[in-house]
Amino acid sequence: MPAPEQREVRRWLSELAAEGRPWIQGTVLAGTLAGVATIVQMVLLAWVVHQSVVDRVPANELTTPLLGLLLTLVLRALFQGLQSHLAARCSEQVRRTARARIHRHWRSAGPIALGQQSAGALAREWIDHIEALHGYFARFLPQMRLAAIIPLMILALVFWLDWLAGVFLLLSAPLIPLFMALVGMGAEKLNQQHFETVSRLSGQFLDKVRGLTTLQLFGQTEAAARQIAARSDRYRSLTMKTLRVAFLSSAVLEFFASVAIAVIAIYIGFGLLGYITYGPAPELTLFSGLLILLLAPEFFQPLRTLSQHYHDRAAALGAGGEILARLSALPRSSALPAPTPAGPPGDPQRIECQAVAFTHPGAPEPLFSGLSLSIRRGETLALTGPSGGGKSTLLNLLAGFLVPDAGQVWVFGQPAGQSPFGWLGQRGFLVHGSWADNLRLTAPEATDVAIETALRRVGLGDLLDSREAGIHSPVAEDGRGLSGGQARRLSLARIFVADYDLILLDEPTAGLDADSEIFVLESLHKLSEAGKTLVFSTHHPALLRLADRVLTVQHGEVRDA
Repeated sequence: MPAPEQREVRRWLSELAAEGRPWIQGTVLAGTLAGVATIVQMVLLAWVVHQSVVDRVPANELTTPLLGLLLTLVLRALFQGLQSHLAARCSEQVRRTARARIHRHWRSAGPIALGQQSAGALAREWIDHIEALHGYFARFLPQMRLAAIIPLMILALVFWLDWLAGVFLLLSAPLIPLFMALVGMGAEKLNQQHFETVSRLSGQFLDKVRGLTTLQLFGQTEAAARQIAARSDRYRSLTMKTLRVAFLSSAVLEFFASVAIAVIAIYIGFGLLGYITYGPAPELTLFSGLLILLLAPEFFQPLRTLSQHYHDRAAALGAGGEILARLSALPRSSALPAPTPAGPPGDPQRIECQAVAFTHPGAPEPLFSGLSLSIRRGETLALTGPSGGGKSTLLNLLAGFLVPDAGQVWVFGQPAGQSPFGWLGQRGFLVHGSWADNLRLTAPEATDVAIETALRRVGLGDLLDSREAGIHSPVAEDGRGLSGGQARRLSLARIFVADYDLILLDEPTAGLDADSEIFVLESLHKLSEAGKTLVFSTHHPALLRLADRVLTVQHGEVRDA
């Protein structure tokens, strides 16, 4: 999976930033107001100290500036809280948009392409890689603007008070961004390696856990454990390198900021004592000198904060690179609405394949070439033939999970994949939750009565009655607590509760015991009698007898059996 160039990742991040631009602007405005409140606070504090120490003004006459100082403290806290709130909203909006884009791309790729990817890596990108964008949009982007606005305001005030102190600040300011950029170059590369390593580790660990039984049978558990340990140690090493770079960056920036503040403090001190007579030094007062000293740390603070968040940029670039690499590696299917193909529209009462050609990636020859097929609405069609002949591929083309290289596939007048249909693959799909949760994946508004009826129609009534929680009985992702036939029937019940016109099934009785086969056959017979269009691949004699028409699929050729 080739890594995209950095400019592509930055362009993708810029597109996401456009979605949250109002929130970013609000965050910058709140941060600017907090900076203004800070400057006013320092002015009032220096004024109170000057009046008390130099002019000997009684405390009761300083009530107004002290109240103003208290007010600025409250305002500064309020604006900082508002800044954090708006930044969080911006990050939330951007992450929601990013997940929506990934979800659309996954839908576009279809289950065939996704099934060839590591589930652990996909989950890691969906959760952790998207979360890695939070710091970039919530902290780094707004702070990058604040690091220019607030220091410029302070610099203007310092130049007005004492131009020589302003020169010191102006000369020392570029050192921080310079060293931040130098250190950041290494941090970006390390973060890219970090995300690549953790994605591979996640995928390998999940694959090893899923295949633990097979590893034990073949005596490969120790080798698998050593491989995971080696990957984990590499991840630890990269993490420590990233931390070293972060600590080095902080130390360098703190050093230059401290040196600059110390130089200004020496200048102010010697100027007030009269040892420096150059330029504006003789005009220094306790008010101006103290105010400059109070503003100097605030001048560097936005830059130091930006440096602290610079690793958020590196993390976002690393995560974005991984996400873009994954998205570019997934081909597009017709699972999302797309422009209507050229040519005459399909018959709304038929499923039609018109001169379809398809070649599997990497295959030397096409599987289908010039395939034409017509299925009437309400017809039950069985596909049979040897394994590898193309039955599953034809079903995937009808479902829109695969896009033909040439020709068109129409389903009741719509391009394949554009209208709802029922699907039952060779492996039932269950999610961790209850029986009702699994059926509501296809019919979110289904009532408890409709769900129970669907379960009884697929022969799960006795099992349902034996469960104390009924349709709310828990089921694990792997169907733990259910036999293979029961899990397949639970998946089949989704078709009944959703009421699809077209139902595609890939080997619906494969791997089932005799009792489960009977229930599945009866369920499909009920669907056929209800006028549904059924297309399934099978070798089962009873299923072949159920079909109105049987086609043999062999070596890419489709003909009547």
